[in-house]
Parts: sequence; C-alpha cells; structure tokens
Amino acid sequence: MTPIERLRTRIERDGATLRVWRQRLERLAPTSVRLPRPRKAPKLPRLPKLDIWRGPLRHVPRFFSRYVPKGLYARSLIIIIAPMVLLQSVVAFVFMERHWQLVTQRLSTAVVRDIAGLIDVIETYPQDPDFAVVTRIAREKMDLNIAVLPPEPLPAPTPKPFFNILDGILSEEITQQIARPFWIDTVGDSGLVEIRIQLETHLLRVFARRNSAYASNSHIFLAWMVGTSLVLILIAVLFLRNQIRPIQSLAEAAEGFGRGQPMPPEFRPRGASEVRKASLAFIQMRDRIERQIEQRTQMLNGVSHDLRTVLTRFRLQLALLGDGEDQRELNADIDEMQRMLEGYLSFARGEAGEDVAELDLERVFEKLSTEGALKGRKVDTDVLGDPRIMVRPDSFTRLIGNLAANAFRHGSRVSIIGRHEGRWLTITVEDDGPGVPADQREEVFKPFVRLDTARNIDAGGTGLGLAIARDIARSHGGDILLSDSKLGGLRAMIRIPA
Repeated sequence: MTPIERLRTRIERDGATLRVWRQRLERLAPTSVRLPRPRKAPKLPRLPKLDIWRGPLRHVPRFFSRYVPKGLYARSLIIIIAPMVLLQSVVAFVFMERHWQLVTQRLSTAVVRDIAGLIDVIETYPQDPDFAVVTRIAREKMDLNIAVLPPEPLPAPTPKPFFNILDGILSEEITQQIARPFWIDTVGDSGLVEIRIQLETHLLRVFARRNSAYASNSHIFLAWMVGTSLVLILIAVLFLRNQIRPIQSLAEAAEGFGRGQPMPPEFRPRGASEVRKASLAFIQMRDRIERQIEQRTQMLNGVSHDLRTVLTRFRLQLALLGDGEDQRELNADIDEMQRMLEGYLSFARGEAGEDVAELDLERVFEKLSTEGALKGRKVDTDVLGDPRIMVRPDSFTRLIGNLAANAFRHGSRVSIIGRHEGRWLTITVEDDGPGVPADQREEVFKPFVRLDTARNIDAGGTGLGLAIARDIARSHGGDILLSDSKLGGLRAMIRIPA
C-alpha cells in the first residue's frame, strides 16, 4: 500500500470514529444544544494508472512485430538461440572478466614482488659492478631476464591498447610495491613484457614472460563454451526442424484442399501428439466434406433426372393434344423448367470432384471472343503474364463463361483481362450495361435471386449463374468481387491463388 493510500485509509477511519462519538454526545446533550458538524475530509486526488505502453515505450510492440520473423520455424529458433546467446554473454562478461582480472592481478603481484626483491638486493650490495649474481638468480630462480644499466631517462609513454587489463594492473602493482619512476611496454613483443625502473644510480630493465604476469589461457574456456553452444544449437535446429515439418505439411494440405487439389500422397499424421491430433482431425473433416458434397451432387443428379423424365412425358402428351394457345403456354413453362433443371445439373457438375490440370487462358478468351462476336458484342481480351494456370479446367472455364454470359446479356462492349503475377491470378470481366447497385451486390450471389430492375434479366435466366461462379471460385481458394466498371457497367473480378 502506498503512503497516500495509507493516509487516505486513516482519514476515513478517523472520520468514522468522529461521527460515532458525535451521535453519542447528541443523545446525551439537551435538544437545544447541537454540536457543530464536522467538516468533511477533503477528497484526495486519485493516483493515475501507470501504463508502461504509453509515452516512449508505445512503439516497442510495433517495432518488434515489424522486424521479428513471421514464420513459426524462425520464431522457435529465436526462442532457443536468444536465451543461450544472452546467457553466454553474461557468463563471458561477468565470470571471465573477473577471472582475468583476479588471476592477472595475482600473477602481476608475484612478478612485481620478485622485481622489488631484486631491487633490494641491488641496492643492498652495490659492490658487485656487473651484478652477475643478481642476474643469474633472476634468470634461474625467477624466470626474469634483467640488465642493470647506467642511469638514463625513461622513454616516452607508448600508446595504450583499448582493452588491456595487464597494463593497468601491472602499473598499479609497481606503484604500490616499488614506488619509483617506471616505464612498461606490454604491446611491443607479444610474448614478453618490458619493464624499466629508474633507480638512484642505475636503470633496471626487466624482461618477463607475458604468461607469467597475465592469464593468457582463458581463451580455452571461451573456445569450449562457444563450441559446445554451437553443437547444442545445431542439435536443437535439427530436432526443431523435424517438429516443424509436420505443421508445414498440414498447412500445405489444408491450403491445397482450399484450392480443390487432392491430398498429397506423402501426407500422414506425424510429429508431436498435438500435431497428430490436428492432422487426424483435418483428414476426418476433409472426408466428411467430400462425402457431403458427393451426397448432394448425387441427390441433385437424381432429382434432375427424375424431373426430366416427367417433363419429357408432359411434352409428349402436349404434342398429342394438338396446337393451341394453351399448349404454347404449357410448352413455354416446360422449357422454363428445362432450363432450371439444366442450371441444377450445372451446379451439380460444379461441385463434382475434378482433377487439377493445366488450362490455357488464351484459348478460353479466344472462345469467349468468338461467342461475343456471334452475339454482336465488342469484346476486348488480354492476358498479362503466363497464360498457363493449374486449376480444374471444366469448372474454371464454366466460371469465366458464366461471368462473360452475364456481360454479353447486359452490355454491348465487354472487356476480359487476365493477370498472372506472382502467386495470384486475377481475371476482370467488365461491361457497359446498367450495372448492379452497391447494396445488392451480395444478393446476386444467392441462388435463384434475380434483380429485374437492376439487370433486366430475361426469362432464360435461372438465378444460379453467379452462385455457381462464386462456388467454383471459392473451391479454388479465391473469391469474386463486384464493383463499378470504367466502361460504365459492372466489373466482376476473380482472384485466386495460382
């Protein structure tokens, strides 16, 4: 509880106590005596709610969502590799930095202590002109190569490397233990460290091995750490790839089913138990959908066949009755029912299972141009990109034909353009007819819906053309969108993955 909240609770508790005592005193005092009412405690301002995603941090989630990979495999690798890299970095920075500093400090302390002892010997026994005994002891017992030279000024300081803890630690130890002017060189020769110390009557030059004053074998630990991390990451990548592959196969199978493609022969439930359950559920769902489509197709075929038999019998009986106005009206009704049955059969054929094969859009557009010319329509066709597409040929041809037939029926000028770019195929069919109002463009895709006021559909239509076209487009994993055309009429756009 914050201090402000504790203060608020205390004020409320004290106010309640004062009210209780006031009521008791009023009951005991005369009626003419009234105690003054206590003043209400001022309301404390409410504390603002802290929202960490306000202010400078509001762009952090958007930044990560923009630059973080979108795939499951890449994100899983980041989840595995990022903590390992962070852990290795912390270990290398904290442990290794302290290890280098501690070991280097102890080694440098030992080397400087030996040099200090040699200085004491040189200054205690100055009668040896060549200092041969001290030189021999330093070389044999301390692994130091020294030379006692005549006094001369120390060289100028050399530039120090950016990251070199030996230079700083060695200088600190010489200052504390020897306390004399000195000059060191830890960069010149990689295997040796040169130290020059100004004595009262001489100049002491010392060459020490670098590994005697510096922890130079720490890279072995780093090599083992990095090597084992790479091996573990490689093993994790291999195992993760085997776990992600079944999910990718399931996604490809589901996408192919949306396009109307058959089940891949190599697809089977595998991987983790959750992925296996999802794969089995997908297979069962696909089987149920296919059985439902097959049953509906068989039902429509059976009903259409039975009704055709009855209509044929009606037509034969009317032919035996002779000519008359009533007979002509009945024949017109029979023809209308015949066209409706043909629509049912077309709808049933659109739902039937058809194998995916290659279709040439240029040939389809040529047939539509010929059909439009026979009806006296001006047809412009064009194909941008590869004209060869992988679809169900009969169904897709019926899809384009239904849209083109509507355009021929209601317009005098028709434009059919196909674009095959990347992974998408787009076909637009435009006309200069009366068009369809924007609020009724979804209604025309419902079966048996006619917009007589908008499109002036003739008696030959059954209201199934656009419904069949949208079913075929969605069975290929796409859809049909209606909008206004630049020609002044309706624009129908087919967009499917190809």
